[in-house]
Amino acid sequence: SVAGPRLTVTNLHDFTGTAHLRFRWSLETEGEPVAEGVLGAEDVPPQGSVAVELPALPPVTGESWLTVRAELAGDTAWAAAGHEVAFTQHRVAARRTVSRRPAPLDRDDFDDSGTLARLGGLWVRGPRLDVWRAPTDNDRTTNADAVESRWRALGLHRVTHRVLGQEWSDGGLVVRTRVAPAATDLGLFATYHWAGDGPALLLRVEVRPDGEWTVPLPRMGLRMAVPAGLAEVEWFGGGPGEAYADSCQAMRVGRYRRTVEEWQTPYPMPQENGNRRRVRWAELRGGDGGLRFEGAPVFDLTVRRWTSEDLDAARHPTDLVPGPVIWVNLDLAQHGLGTASCGPGVLPEYTLTAAPASWTVRFLPL
Repeated sequence: SVAGPRLTVTNLHDFTGTAHLRFRWSLETEGEPVAEGVLGAEDVPPQGSVAVELPALPPVTGESWLTVRAELAGDTAWAAAGHEVAFTQHRVAARRTVSRRPAPLDRDDFDDSGTLARLGGLWVRGPRLDVWRAPTDNDRTTNADAVESRWRALGLHRVTHRVLGQEWSDGGLVVRTRVAPAATDLGLFATYHWAGDGPALLLRVEVRPDGEWTVPLPRMGLRMAVPAGLAEVEWFGGGPGEAYADSCQAMRVGRYRRTVEEWQTPYPMPQENGNRRRVRWAELRGGDGGLRFEGAPVFDLTVRRWTSEDLDAARHPTDLVPGPVIWVNLDLAQHGLGTASCGPGVLPEYTLTAAPASWTVRFLPL
């Protein structure tokens, strides 16, 4: 733990000290290295704690994180020197705020239904509200905590989108819709507020439940299609691997790069996977150009060459056939994973209930 200029190192071993470990620190701004070094930590006895003085850090100008890693100082029978045993992170400086630059929208960028169809010369489709995910093993279990059967009984795997109205003004475009599961009178009113922001588009989404919802939602987010050539992904946020609301202790804030193919977690039984949490910004690039997505402040990100419905229908990884576009999810939240296939279900604090929600994403052509 970090408090002021000191780091407290607590040794949870019962019989072994920490003399076999080396404590490395690094400072990054927006995921880019600024400074690094090795802490002069003394041997911490079993079940003991020691306060270590942190070095004086250089000034920074953007969101910055101090990361301290405990790694093996020498080779062992089970791992080589440098193997990471534990890490901690501490935010040193917050993200800079950027003032809006109001700009008019181009009506030709939207189709007749008010859906975004072009961004900086690139073809896109969407985004629009998305509440479905391919059920996980924990979602589809047969015990009392199973949610897949309730999701399907409600028709959440086949929702319909209906435009209620759209209004153009000097301030932008407002599109009002109702998104409803196929097997119920329940619904979600989704309102899209589009505005120009310099060369970018700013989208604020407001969602309001219609009816009494008693079933948790799989996800609350946006889904859109972008050109298949935008296959290189770079992001600043949680990583490097997948993480979910109740499964994120291995996540650390940083700057990462993956291809769309590398993004996937290839479970033997296809299911929801690959979510990156608390993404500040992400860029998709390729021969067709590029797109940048920015959260206000953050969003969860998934990129795939198939839809959630394709993932749901597949029974083996070989059933997943890349489509002609890349599907991008920009989510506010997902229902937790839980452990229902072998234990309790999702804890209440990680249950995604249908409730009024609002989030903002900025879209910028590159």
